Parts: sequence; C-alpha cells; structure tokens
Amino acid sequence: MLPPDLRTAEAEAFASLRSALAGDPRGRWTMELRFEGLRLLPVVLRLAEELATGAAPIRLLFADAGAAALARRDGPELAECIATFSDHLRQSGSALPIEAGGGLNAPDPGGSGAEVLILVGASQADYGTVESVCQAHVGRVVLVNPGLEGGAVGIGSVGRERRRGFLAQWEAAYALIPLSGSALRRAHPHDWELYRLDPDGYRFAASFDHRPDGEERDGALQGDGLGGIAMTLRSVDRLLDGLQR
Repeated sequence: MLPPDLRTAEAEAFASLRSALAGDPRGRWTMELRFEGLRLLPVVLRLAEELATGAAPIRLLFADAGAAALARRDGPELAECIATFSDHLRQSGSALPIEAGGGLNAPDPGGSGAEVLILVGASQADYGTVESVCQAHVGRVVLVNPGLEGGAVGIGSVGRERRRGFLAQWEAAYALIPLSGSALRRAHPHDWELYRLDPDGYRFAASFDHRPDGEERDGALQGDGLGGIAMTLRSVDRLLDGLQR
C-alpha cells in the first residue's frame, strides 16, 4: 500500500533503511523519495538524527560546498560530521562522525569503516568522485536520491561496464517514485511494487523481485494480451540491438 503522505513515507523509508543496514556490514544502499518540489535537506537531517541513535556513527556527505554549508546551518548539532564528497577524500576521514546516541566521536584511526556514509544528491557529474569514496570505504554506504545513471555515465562498452560493475552493487533500501499514471515503491526487505493510477486513486498492479524497467511496467499496467506481446517484441528488439553494438 502506498503511504498517504510524506511523513508516513519518511517513517517507512527510515524503517526500511534500518532494516537494510542491519543485514549487511558492507552494504551499498539507495533511498529515493522522488516527489516534485520535495525539500530534501530536512528529510536528510531527520534521517541522520534517526540513524545516530543506532549502533554505528554516521557521516553526511554532499556534492558541493554550498550544500554542505547549508546542511551545517540547518543542522548545527550534526555539523562536525558534514563534508563534501571531495573533502572527505582529501581529509581521509578527518571529519568527525556522529556517535550512536547523538554524541560526537573521533574518527576511527584503524580505518575499520564502521561508520555509515550518507551521500546526498550525487549527480552524473559526481560519478568518479562517488566511486572513489565508496572504493575507499569498506563499511556501509547510502545514496539518497542519487542521479548517477544517464548519458554522462558512459555509452557503449564503457557504459555497460560501469552498469555491470559499480552501479550493479547498489540495492534499493527504499524507493517511492511517482511516474506518469503510476508509482513504484520498494520497502526493504519486500519486493518492488507497481501501482496504477485509477480515477479513484492508486491501485496495486504487480510486484517484481527487481526494479522493473519501462517495458516491464508498461506490460504490467496493460495486462496480458497485446500489452504483453508488445513488451516481448520490444525486449527482442533491445536484445538484437545490444548484440549489434
């Protein structure tokens, strides 16, 4: 069932992320709330406060200095654990993580990677930096509303290699994504769910054990018959096109 409002979705997202983080000490997770006009920073700061009550310290990383400065202003109690992607790499972990229970803790000199890195709003332009941050961190990483995929990631063999390598490591801890006439939801550890927008609201349409692509969503929304046949033909065309590259 889709959450009725943002705060319910936020609570659901936090619970799903806690579930995901508890299951894998080296997990790579995403959290997506794709509402138009959403002010992401307050959500991220509440997430940081929520996770700070857990067993591991956290670090909040932003793409640029302006976003990091705004986060420090709006979340002064978290300021010591906030940095940019690039600063985190240059400082080699000198930003102080927030300790479980809300206090501050000095960086782990042994580099065990016990802290959870939370990377906010990573774009296609940040691909190389984000990959370096993650390669240097053996612990858990969360990408919040990432935008790493797309043309800038690479085309042809380069793009395929990246999608099979670094990008393939990530799993959705939570996703709530409005689409044209439908919506996608995933709450760890459950399957992906597709909802169709009917005149009386959203109605469950199908579930998937993976994130469905556009053709799979179209096929599920149209049902069997012509919709399913069209999806099959598009899949064959895509396969043939890939073999010719």
